[in-house]
Amino acid sequence: MKKILIIQTASLGDVVLATPVIECLSATYPKAKIDFLLKYGYESIFRHHPKLHHVIVWDKTEKKYEKLRELIKIIRENKYDAVINLQRFAASGLMTALSGSKVRIGFNKNPLSLFFTKRVKHHIGTKKNLPHETERNLKLVKSISDCSEARMKLYPQPHDYALVSQYKTSAYITIAPASLWFTKQFPTEKWIEFAAKLDKDIRIYFLGSPKEKEVCEEIIEKSGHTNSLNLSGALSFLESAALMKDAQMNYMNDSAPMHFASAVNAKTCVVYCSTIPEFGFGPKADDAIIIQTTKELSCKPCGLHGHKACPKKHFDCAQTIEVKQLLDIL
Repeated sequence: MKKILIIQTASLGDVVLATPVIECLSATYPKAKIDFLLKYGYESIFRHHPKLHHVIVWDKTEKKYEKLRELIKIIRENKYDAVINLQRFAASGLMTALSGSKVRIGFNKNPLSLFFTKRVKHHIGTKKNLPHETERNLKLVKSISDCSEARMKLYPQPHDYALVSQYKTSAYITIAPASLWFTKQFPTEKWIEFAAKLDKDIRIYFLGSPKEKEVCEEIIEKSGHTNSLNLSGALSFLESAALMKDAQMNYMNDSAPMHFASAVNAKTCVVYCSTIPEFGFGPKADDAIIIQTTKELSCKPCGLHGHKACPKKHFDCAQTIEVKQLLDIL
């Protein structure tokens, strides 16, 4: 195979979870040109990626379907030998079905999988020892690759490490306290309590998007932990990963920063509120710790994704997590 396209237009975390597929295909076809199609706003995650030839961006912010038609035209013109679709929704299925590629592989949950040349089962459950999402993704390329396993991997460049080197002059931890979903986010008051009880000599770097700057500022102000710096919106995705790599610990929710840490094999502590690691989206770093409530809750998990509010209105899956559980790790 000389030209391969990987499609993953879901969230940022899903894009990072797709990186083992890049690693496997590159190992099997070292001379192939591998392209990756993702959603607008996430393309910098693959800046200077040594194993990708080209990154194709789908801007869904306006004229979504007009741009979808343009993308299908581009895909057909590129004449890929194989299209690997990791996304389970109709739009990506249409891109795959109309790609013109002789090899079209995707999950059977995609509504247009009937038009794929190979369909792979995708099962998410709540039992222990079920496959991780990276393993489910790698099953897609099993028939065309002799690579059976690969890690999540991002490639911060020397200039990314150089930029964050100024923050590495003393011991530090990072905290990414926010989430897109209320029920996946450890409560702000809990993060405040945690930061307030940390040794004042420990430097804290707060990470997140520009939209999360305010919540980070609130945690710093109310905790009184003056040896803190709010870097929300100040660092790129790869710069954030480069900073995480050498932290004493990286604290976050079940969200994209967890996958950043896994992709540079950084120390990781994930606080799970409404979701559970058994879904298969947990951390893959060698040194990874999962924090959850010790209380038995019949309502946890309340869904595969988060909610804007607790369906039971008590949010016990988060409120019953003790801050001591986070402190004990350090």
